[in-house]
Amino acid sequence: MTKSELRRWAKERRKALDLEAFARTTLPRLAELIKGEARVLIYAPLPHEPDPRGLINLLPETRFYLPKVQGEDLLILPYREPLSPGAFGVLEPPEGPALPPERLDAVLVPALAYDRRGFRLGHGKGYYDRFLKKLSPQTLTIGWVPSALLLDTLPTDPWDRPVKLVVTEKGVLEPGVAGPEDAPL
Repeated sequence: MTKSELRRWAKERRKALDLEAFARTTLPRLAELIKGEARVLIYAPLPHEPDPRGLINLLPETRFYLPKVQGEDLLILPYREPLSPGAFGVLEPPEGPALPPERLDAVLVPALAYDRRGFRLGHGKGYYDRFLKKLSPQTLTIGWVPSALLLDTLPTDPWDRPVKLVVTEKGVLEPGVAGPEDAPL
């Protein structure tokens, strides 16, 4: 299947999933993974995405950030209410001092689907593709997806970058490391 066909498939597949239950059961696992990281980028979800904002209550000492679309790039702003709809209807924080991407300690990378190699299927606009290449090599990148949307392989392009960990309700997958399919935390 092409990326376009896979996007349609993933969006349709998500309709049958209980994303609220997925988030409820996996947010503690995510919190354990990023515990101790000072600056963490999360995202405000689209209607068909799980909501990671519960991490804010689980990790009150962590500084959370949200992306804001600015031209062809993502601007990294501190998470502050009130959030308001920005580009593509995604909620964004009010303007403020931006954090350079290389200063982030961890990034939760949204996707329609992931594969076992850590590659993601995004919405096709390229924002995260451009953003991920700006991160420090030490930045922890995490994919978060129901196991029903974890595929063996996805088509990739030269600019695609894999995440370091993929979290599902079944466990944590560390792409490129031999071991169980989904190792529990």
